[in-house]
Amino acid sequence: MNHDLIIARYGEIGLKSPKIRSRFEKRLVKNIKATFECEVDRNQGRIYIFPKDFDEGIEKLNRVFGIVSYSPATSTNANYDAIDETLTRYTEDLIAENILDENTKFAIKCRRVGKHDFTSQEMAAHCGGVVRNVVMAPVDLTNPDLTIFVEIREDKAFVYHQKIKGPGGLPLGTQGKVVVLLSSGIDSPVAAYLMMKRGCEIVALHCNNDPFSGPKVTENFNLLVDQLNIYAKGSPIKKRVIDYGEYLTVAKEKAPEKMTCVLCKSGMYRIAEKLAQKLGADAIVDGSSVGQVASQTLSNILATRYGVEMPILSPLIGLDKEEITAIAKDIGTFEISKIDDGGCSAVPKYPETRADLDRVKQACEDMNQDVEVEKAFMNIRILD
Repeated sequence: MNHDLIIARYGEIGLKSPKIRSRFEKRLVKNIKATFECEVDRNQGRIYIFPKDFDEGIEKLNRVFGIVSYSPATSTNANYDAIDETLTRYTEDLIAENILDENTKFAIKCRRVGKHDFTSQEMAAHCGGVVRNVVMAPVDLTNPDLTIFVEIREDKAFVYHQKIKGPGGLPLGTQGKVVVLLSSGIDSPVAAYLMMKRGCEIVALHCNNDPFSGPKVTENFNLLVDQLNIYAKGSPIKKRVIDYGEYLTVAKEKAPEKMTCVLCKSGMYRIAEKLAQKLGADAIVDGSSVGQVASQTLSNILATRYGVEMPILSPLIGLDKEEITAIAKDIGTFEISKIDDGGCSAVPKYPETRADLDRVKQACEDMNQDVEVEKAFMNIRILD
């Protein structure tokens, strides 16, 4: 097919005020250019992309947040002769690629922007005649096998037959920065992805629990960030690692064993808050889903977040494991998360599931948590 550009469409961006829409469009263009080599034009709610490698552009556009759909297209001038010639060649290409034949029910959909000496209906009827001059296929406007789109904008016309679904959301980098507590498991990478889809720049914070976990955990964390970074062109994920084992050791020594997971998560939130304040982030993100594990009962969620003033966002909170796993498979993180990393040996046999806030506060005081958290925070390492 002789395509010469890709037309990309956005959704929510179009609902913004003109000033905000322009800013979001510019960020979207920046992210597209960071994803693959191309030239990009903006015009009246459309993004026109001219990739250096067309196949690469088609493959990678579904990783650019903010794009709802996109179409490989052929451009021409917006007059009858030019459209006739282009549509005739386009129809011949569809036949050559076995997309269209005399048994294919087809429809023409025409859309115009600007002033022209024809209506959309008149041009659609005319284009249907052009196609039937090439192949006597039946017209079916209700339930076609193939729809050919003719989009006319001012003095240009575009012909295409595909609408490829994009990831949607908002352009990455338009909604501020968040610190994501990223483990090597299934849930937290999905949470990071969903926040990226909402336009947030990501700082991935990993807590290294050595000696309670092995080096494979951190290795898998790095692999997960690499995978997520294919969706982060324009705003690469920043990586931070905390040596968290000493804090966890104190928690096990000075607090009831069954509270280990609660105190562990509480400390992670406090460290994430300190890092967020240092880096100018606006919120903390985790992979919590209500009731999925011991630390994620409503009682424990309340107890672990006590004392943290910054918003803690949990985009998976109402999803079950099957829903989360489906997203993980779709974005390519599931197989990495399933690699055996040995787990965490600090998890008690019978973890607390209904933490009492007063008891958690007392346990924090007993282990002098603020000092221990500050000490752990001083061990932060940058892996960028």
